[in-house]
Amino acid sequence: MSDIKLEHGVWVVVADGEKALFLRNQGDHEHPTLEVVREIKDDNPPTREQGTDRPGRHSDGGGNPHNSGFEETDWHQLEKDRFASGIAEKLYKLAHRNAFEKLILVAPAGVLGEMRKQMHKEVSDRVTGEIAKTLTNHPLYEIEKLLKAA
Repeated sequence: MSDIKLEHGVWVVVADGEKALFLRNQGDHEHPTLEVVREIKDDNPPTREQGTDRPGRHSDGGGNPHNSGFEETDWHQLEKDRFASGIAEKLYKLAHRNAFEKLILVAPAGVLGEMRKQMHKEVSDRVTGEIAKTLTNHPLYEIEKLLKAA
């Protein structure tokens, strides 16, 4: 989705796999003023720090004496997916309480995809725009400028 309209009161969720900012526009499209409603952080160290065991092995079978290794689990990516799922769940609870009418999502493509998979219809019906970018470490004035230009 493009053609983002930053109406007064619209919520903007800026997320990646480890941090999410829930923002509300107190201004309008011409003069957006985003304020932080909530910030969520997740401690997600690299896979090498989460799982140190070597992947298991299995017999290729059929009298073949070779053993093959299982693919190594990407614990870091699994946690990013779990975090995106948690954001979708949080948005559902907020939508159920009518905390927002319209929502703009800003996240890397993979996180957006995972959020969409887990998103309840009550939330997805309120999404008015999406931007596939990582902006979680940008200051609010830069996020406002990028959204206004989108």
